[in-house]
Order: sequence, then C-alpha cells, then structure tokens
Amino acid sequence: MSDQIQRFLFDQTNVRGEIVTLDTTYAEVLTRHGYPHAVNVLLGELLAAVALLTDTVKLDGTLSIEVRGRGDLSLLMAESNPGGELRAIARLDEEGVLPAEDASFRELVGEGQIVITLDPKEGKRYQGIVALEHETLGACLEAYFSQSEQLPTRLWLAADGKKAGGLLLQRLPDASQNQDVDAWERSVHLAETIKQEELLGLEQREVLYRLYHEETVRVFDPKALRFGCTCSRERMTRALHTLGEAELKDILADQGEIDTQCHFCHTKYHYTAAEIEALIDNPDAPAPTIH
Repeated sequence: MSDQIQRFLFDQTNVRGEIVTLDTTYAEVLTRHGYPHAVNVLLGELLAAVALLTDTVKLDGTLSIEVRGRGDLSLLMAESNPGGELRAIARLDEEGVLPAEDASFRELVGEGQIVITLDPKEGKRYQGIVALEHETLGACLEAYFSQSEQLPTRLWLAADGKKAGGLLLQRLPDASQNQDVDAWERSVHLAETIKQEELLGLEQREVLYRLYHEETVRVFDPKALRFGCTCSRERMTRALHTLGEAELKDILADQGEIDTQCHFCHTKYHYTAAEIEALIDNPDAPAPTIH
C-alpha cells in the first residue's frame, strides 16, 4: 500500500483531501545521493508535498517546488507530473559543516524563498514565490496558498529517512445551504491530532478511519507513484547550449570533450568535440546521438 496517493472527500461538505505514502520512490531518490539524515527527512517531506500539490491542481504537465535557502542547505527541489513520476535533489554548501541529524527546516535553509512552478504541456508557464517565514516546510507551503489567494489549504508532512507521507485538506468555495458549514474547522481540528508514526506506518484507509470514523468519507481509487526522471539527451543538449559559444569552446580547449550527468538520476551524457561544434553551429538541429 506504499507509493500511492488517494483522494477523498466528506459528503455533504465543501471539504476534500488527499493522503500520500512513499516508500520505494523515496528510497530511489535517496540511494542516488549521500545526503545527511536531516536533509533526507526534508527531501521526503518535499516529495510528499509535490505529489499532493500535483494531484490537487490537476496539472497536465510538470509541477516543481524549489526551496532556495541561504543556510547550509541552499537548494531543495522536487518535481512531479500527472503520470505519478517523482524526482528530487538537494544542494548543500560544500564549505559548510554537515548539519546535525535532528537539524530543523529553519536551521538548514535559513532565510530564503519557495518557488512553485507549473509547467503545462500546453499554455503558459506559471511561477509563484513566497518567502520562508515559517518554521516548517508545510507551513511555508500553506502560506503560498494563502498568498496566492487560492482555496484554503492545510498540509501535514512527515518523513524519517525510510518512509514519507502527507495529508492535505482543502476547502472548496462556500458551501450551499444543504452542506455542513462547520466541516472545514472540524476536519482540520481532527487532522491536527495525527502523529508521524501513524502517517508513516499505517495504511491510508486506516489513517482516515482513525481521524474521521464519525464522518461520512468517500474514498477514491488510489493512484500509483514511482521514481522517474525526465532527463534526456535532447534536454541536456539544450542545457549545454545555454552556456554559450565562448564557454563551450573554453571547455573543449581544456578537456577536448564534454561529460555531464543528470543531477537527479546520475545518467551520464558524453559529447565529442565534433558534436559540440555542431551544436554551436546549428543549435536548432536534433540532439546529436552516439553511434
């Protein structure tokens, strides 16, 4: 029952929710890197958050969350798409001291901002930014929803380096006369009682039963989640082109060729001098391939 997200709603109310659990997907991200425990915990929370937000906005495209900090942890990023593929990375200050295992969100990132990017397959790209003014990742993301004047949203996130999970509640536009107008406050109050060990250790339906056994909850079929990277030779080629002709030629003069790799999955890409010269001369040509 791990690696899935499940939608639910409360009948006769204007409240809906989602619950996510990550196990193998989370492990796939962590095994590709050697981050300290405190960073692994935050990555788990961010993975759960990006899965919840992607399913909430129902975006036909990619959603990414970037935490840009001025502390020892300068970047925390997770990305998701409607197919249920997730990926994430972190960037620590190489000159900084390794953080304590129990270092908090604020201790790791310091001041900074969260950038949420919606990149649909069709239509305009949207980006929202909110300052890091709260003590937890979940509270900062709630502030984003509040600032962007979207629907009232609450988040509960948890991770321990092995499993990650999250719960999201959202209030839809004003209830009609036939709906339970107190449902939002009641559902949030009950969710505040959730413990990390319950969110990480219990099946999703069991969590919902413990919280809302006195409510009428309609639970939908779960959607599977998995680790997936969207890197490709074509995308890497476009990224190299952004370096500019002068820098590319400097690298060739120094190294004779270019080797690079995806930061998310560590897939390596090799470019010969001839391929880089072709990229400089004709940047709109298809990505060169090795035969």
